Amino acid sequence: MTTTTAAPATARRAHPLLLTALLTAQFMALLDTSVVNVAGPTIRTDLDTSGAGLQLVVSGYTIVYAMLIVTGSRLGGRLGFRRVFGVGLVVFTAASLACGLAWDDTSLIAARAVQGGGAALMVPQVLNLIQATYAGADRARAMGRYAATIAGGMVAGQVLGGLLVSADLFGLSWRPVFLINIPVGIVLYVLARRVLPDGGIPSARGLDLPGLALLAPALLALVVPLVMGHELDWPTWGWVSLVGCVVLFVLFGFVERRASHPLIPASLLRVPGVLPGAVTLLLAMTAFGGLMFSTALYVQGGLGYSALEAGLTFIPASLVFATVSLRWQVLPAAWHPRLPMIGMPIGALGFAANAWTFRTGQPLPVLLATMAAGSFGLGVAYAPVMTLALRRVPLPQASDASGLMVTMIQLGQVLGVAVFGTLYLSVGGDFHHAGEVTALWIAATVLLTTVPAARLRR
Repeated sequence: MTTTTAAPATARRAHPLLLTALLTAQFMALLDTSVVNVAGPTIRTDLDTSGAGLQLVVSGYTIVYAMLIVTGSRLGGRLGFRRVFGVGLVVFTAASLACGLAWDDTSLIAARAVQGGGAALMVPQVLNLIQATYAGADRARAMGRYAATIAGGMVAGQVLGGLLVSADLFGLSWRPVFLINIPVGIVLYVLARRVLPDGGIPSARGLDLPGLALLAPALLALVVPLVMGHELDWPTWGWVSLVGCVVLFVLFGFVERRASHPLIPASLLRVPGVLPGAVTLLLAMTAFGGLMFSTALYVQGGLGYSALEAGLTFIPASLVFATVSLRWQVLPAAWHPRLPMIGMPIGALGFAANAWTFRTGQPLPVLLATMAAGSFGLGVAYAPVMTLALRRVPLPQASDASGLMVTMIQLGQVLGVAVFGTLYLSVGGDFHHAGEVTALWIAATVLLTTVPAARLRR
């Protein structure tokens, strides 16, 4: 099978610390996606917020992140990767301070939304620069480290959140989970100014403000009723909103077909591997986001674990995912296109075994083993999916491709929290039954990813 990769855009050699700076930014953004899962029960008690309010604290960040990623990616191509990265980092860091100072759930949700906007400017430049700077085996290695960082960021958020909440530093309870971003953001800003190239992609597309104006309310109309429906006993406005989201998505598709610079260009979707890769990532991250949120609820609300103990339960699974993501390249190159088809069914079996542990109340070591088995399957598939999806993307479309893939990752996490979090909270019976049903649906979603993943081999 012949593959092509875009040539690096930067003529000079990459700075040795470039990938470190990029992956640190990715790590920070993912940390704040997951850190609230463990800190959530404490936030809920401290701010006297509802279950729906807590879900909005978690997903509000990711909704804005997902909405603006493509726009942030294009701004990087047009205005310069370093400049847009720096602006996004400043917004993200300032919003982290606002989160740490929030006085009620409304102010926290608002600050989280602004934080998501900063992440949407900062994070797309990570994939943009990986594509523009590295090629061939160097790019494959960078993608492996990128995938490992995603696993590390998701789970480190759980562990770090547990540590900081349990430590109750200076009597601040949950607030340090956000305030810790401030010193890290300052150091990263200084480093990024030194190591990130200041160029962009001269042929990067323009902005699509009409498309964005339709996509934003469409996503809100989808996610908000899913998040709040259970808490409010599924009111009429929620069903109207879900119908409205379908109408808005149809209008979005109509406008995109006639836009000069659509958010999702049809020509990009015709590049072999891009569309099936995007769908695979969406489904996989929906399952993974739902697993993280529902498992945190299960071990804290059901088993009575502390925030720290809950965070520590995710360590084995993250180590397995990260290790596999870093080592998949040692397999023969002929195997690489088949890895998604091998890994996803393994992941589905692992998460189905999770359902059994939830239902029967198995001891913690068994739960850790089943989670690790599911993470092993996802680790086998994840980095190859990213590599296969982007391998034929020409450089002028690199920003759009990066934006699309990161959008699918973030949107998947939003849907995971909204759909599977709501499912867990809505299922009748005790927490064992809720965990079982949710894990079975998560396993089915992972298994469904084999359908689009099969097309990546072409």
